[in-house]
Amino acid sequence: MRVFLSEDIWDFDLAAALEEISEQRREQALKFKYELGQRLCVLAYQLLKRGLKEVYGIEENPIFIYNEHGKPSIVGHPEIFFNLSHCKEAAICVISDRPVGVDVESVRSYNDSLVRYTMDDDEVREIEAAEDRAVAFIRLWTMKEAALKLEGTGISKDMKLVLRQKDFDFQTSIDSKRRFIYSVCHFYT
Repeated sequence: MRVFLSEDIWDFDLAAALEEISEQRREQALKFKYELGQRLCVLAYQLLKRGLKEVYGIEENPIFIYNEHGKPSIVGHPEIFFNLSHCKEAAICVISDRPVGVDVESVRSYNDSLVRYTMDDDEVREIEAAEDRAVAFIRLWTMKEAALKLEGTGISKDMKLVLRQKDFDFQTSIDSKRRFIYSVCHFYT
């Protein structure tokens, strides 16, 4: 598994980058109303392109097909598993030889009603006992999102139940300076 992360959201020429990516991804990027969303969409794709070149020697722009819940895979490369995510501070791409999910989120203000709606009782207690409740919540949230993205189902089940499955393996990183957290999820093998 390889993780490609970038915080260089404003350090590239967006117009030039849009010309270098697939038409499919360009259309997706331009659906974002604001430039930040466009940049993040392009940057995540650029990370995938870099990873495909470094890991597999693939230089052409990947084209995606999507499952019924929107999880992408690369046309012609069913052996390559990847996942993309972005937040206002960073974009991330994970490439693996087995199914993978990733989520990156900004740490934002603590919202007790959201916590109680999305976390089970044990998770609520863990968050309430934490030194920084906002960080504790976002860490668990990224784990849940990464697990759902790994499964390819999206948010289609009760969020409180997601981490009760015991077959997930997580790697989580907290960037306390930039205030974002990401989690990568695989199935235990």
